[in-house]
Amino acid sequence: MTVPVRPDPAKLSRAERAVGAVVRGGTRIPGLRRFLLWTPVARPGFWFATGVAWLWGRLLLGRYRHAHGVRYFEGMPTWAFGRGGTTIGAIYLTSTNTAPSVLEHEAVHVAQWRRYGLAFLPLYIAAGSPALTNRFEVEAGLEKGGYVRVRKPRSGDAPGTSA
Repeated sequence: MTVPVRPDPAKLSRAERAVGAVVRGGTRIPGLRRFLLWTPVARPGFWFATGVAWLWGRLLLGRYRHAHGVRYFEGMPTWAFGRGGTTIGAIYLTSTNTAPSVLEHEAVHVAQWRRYGLAFLPLYIAAGSPALTNRFEVEAGLEKGGYVRVRKPRSGDAPGTSA
C-alpha cells in the first residue's frame, strides 16, 4: 500500500492556497480553479459585489459619477474604503481620488473583478499587500494608481542616462 505524499504547503503559491488547489489530506480537487473562474460562476459574483458596493455608496451618501469607463462614488468618508479608494465589483469608492489616470487604473480592477468574480478577493489578498509586487496592481499600472511616481528628468540629464 502506498501512502500519498502531502505537498509541502510552503511550496504552494499563495494563489494555489487561496483558490484552485484546495488541499485535503494531500489530494487536490481537480478543476476547482477552472470552475470558480468559469464565467457562469464568476459573473454572478461580480454582480453581487457590484450591488453590495453600490448599496454601500448610497448608504454613506456618496455622489454617484461615471467617467473614463468607471462608475464611482466620491465624497465617501475615508474610513469607508482602503488607501485612496477601493474598487468592489464595478464600483469604485473614494473620497476625492478621481484623477483620470486613477480612474483608468480602477477600470482595470473592474475588468479583473468581472473575470474572477468573488474569487478576486482571496486572489488579491494572496497576491500580497505590497502593491509593487501585487500582480493585480502591477497589471492595473502602478504609476496610474499612484503607487510610484514618474521620475521626471532633470534639465541637465541627457535622454537615456541616469544620475
